[in-house]
Amino acid sequence: MSRLGPALLWLLWRLLPRAALAGCGSALGELIFHLAPSRRRIARTNLRLCFPDRSEADIRRIIRAQFRALGRVTLLEAVSWWGSRAEVEALTRFEGMEHMTPHLGQPVIWLAPHFLGLNIGGVRVTAEFAPIVSLYSRIKNPRLDRLMLHARTRFEHGGRHSLMYSRQDGIKPVVKAIRQGLPFYYLPDMDYGARDAVFAPFFGVPAATITGLPRLARATGAVVIPAITRQEGGGFVTRFYPAWERYPTDDLDADVRRMNAFIEDRIREMPEQYFWLHKRFKTRPPGAPSLYEET
Repeated sequence: MSRLGPALLWLLWRLLPRAALAGCGSALGELIFHLAPSRRRIARTNLRLCFPDRSEADIRRIIRAQFRALGRVTLLEAVSWWGSRAEVEALTRFEGMEHMTPHLGQPVIWLAPHFLGLNIGGVRVTAEFAPIVSLYSRIKNPRLDRLMLHARTRFEHGGRHSLMYSRQDGIKPVVKAIRQGLPFYYLPDMDYGARDAVFAPFFGVPAATITGLPRLARATGAVVIPAITRQEGGGFVTRFYPAWERYPTDDLDADVRRMNAFIEDRIREMPEQYFWLHKRFKTRPPGAPSLYEET
């Protein structure tokens, strides 16, 4: 399957126009929705915690839309993996460039939360602005891991490719790259455990949130510019937001709360496009019970 899956995706990408590929992705997502009850339960728990006023019917609608959107993203990843620079640029357009371009060449962190278009947006910025630097989590399947790493580093400018470090590599090479002026595409909004984290409210629920964003901004003098990728029509939009002023402060907890509050606002705009299939509240404050059913 490690060979068959990418080979089938490549074949679909070569044979189908983009609109048809997206349609197949929606159908794939609908199928997975019915075949993945454990992931549905995780998403339902997350959404009930974050949106307690929503009806069960509304929550189910969001979950179903999430799976369909995830299916589309999965198949359209083929453009990121094998498409030309022009095809990658046609798939994803930019908004808010006026907020970002004045900071190119200076220390900057692009805050990129886990909306479903995250990886597609990440490849798009490498096509435009390489070299950049980012962190990634290794995938157990070595062939798929190599393929995704290649997609994220294959574009270059002036002979310089983007730098991708695994979380096991530590943060020092990232700090060095930021200080050299490489934009850092940063994904700090998952539950990575209690280490280097504080419990900050996420939709009012204590969530283990790593403190990397304010700490890295302080260590490197980087400005923070959110970069959110959303699905829109048959493609994607990566929007850059204004650079955060007076960030970081001397209050680490307040800085982390500000990050979570910003992400909450973006989620309210498109709740079906945030990645709810992850156990965001898995790490609990001492003595607090688990919020998830056994899956």
